[in-house]
Amino acid sequence: MLNNTGKRLVIACGGTGGHLFPGIAVAEAWTARGGEALLLISEKQIDTLATEGYGHLRFERMPSIAMPGVFSLKMPGFLLAFLRSFLNCRKLLREFGAHAVLGMGGFTSAAPLAAGKWMGLPTFIHESNSIPGKANRLNAKFSRAVLVGFGRCAPLFGSGKRVEVVGTPLRPSIVSRPSQEEGLAFFGLKPGRRTIMVMGGSQGAKRLNELVAAGLPRFASAGVQVLHISGPSDYELVRPAYEAHPDAGVLKSFSSEMQFALAAADLAICRSGASTLTELAYYELPSVLIPYPFAAEDHQTTNAEIFSDPGAAELWTQGSLTEEGFAEKILELIFDDERLAKMRAAAKALAIPDASARVCEVVAGSLK
Repeated sequence: MLNNTGKRLVIACGGTGGHLFPGIAVAEAWTARGGEALLLISEKQIDTLATEGYGHLRFERMPSIAMPGVFSLKMPGFLLAFLRSFLNCRKLLREFGAHAVLGMGGFTSAAPLAAGKWMGLPTFIHESNSIPGKANRLNAKFSRAVLVGFGRCAPLFGSGKRVEVVGTPLRPSIVSRPSQEEGLAFFGLKPGRRTIMVMGGSQGAKRLNELVAAGLPRFASAGVQVLHISGPSDYELVRPAYEAHPDAGVLKSFSSEMQFALAAADLAICRSGASTLTELAYYELPSVLIPYPFAAEDHQTTNAEIFSDPGAAELWTQGSLTEEGFAEKILELIFDDERLAKMRAAAKALAIPDASARVCEVVAGSLK
């Protein structure tokens, strides 16, 4: 294990939970090895919620800038905003005394990586998904090496770029892995009942939330309880369903203690963002994956196929699901013990629990 003592790493990771949580995981691993970390995040609500409880880490907020189409009338404004962000990042990197820069994806990473490259620092990007988005295709131009979560993604950056398959980092709280009994008790759920965990992710979960809310009466009558993490934007949408069926389970707008939610569940219903899949694999949790159909280049479907092809998950397209049939399909699966056992074994085979250490090894190796 390489020694990071005194080495300062800037991690650009804001905008979505899929960027932020792996960035926090790397920061925890980096500081545990004696280094210092500065995390650059966005001004979005998800970043504010997700950083609660990490007072021992240093965060700096920066405006989010999304790249428009090349011929868009918004392009001049984007270029001006990018220049401002670049200059601010260059100043911040100098003041922090950065030795390296790591971008976890999205346009929040672009300016810090460009500033780091301009200063002659080692720069890296991490791509969690199976298909890189346009932001990370741009970020790769500012990076010495590309780190990927899925091997399927590696060839998509071209033969001229150094690519390392490292997995997607897990937060230390997730790694703690409580028992199912502890998970159920944490949320006040009843032991001995089949438990579904529902999580839509940080964006685009409205339809998933509606399907689960519509199925609550059927779940309750079958003795199945639901732990539903709706996201702040849809909480009021589904709250009436839980008020009408108080024995159906527990509704939360957000949870910073996902280790207990994952531990409590017998089955997960969720989108197929890369960080979510990484956590499902680590907990050996069978899942029904409903990809967000409007994700860039439909990457969530490709992500889901990495789990559904070996049998770790069921892949259900959003457009094929109805309120009438959704609950019955879920109940058929959650009471099929043989199927669930096979799914657990397949999920376990996909886990890369030491991804944070692998990322740190690559970055630290450039500082020798």
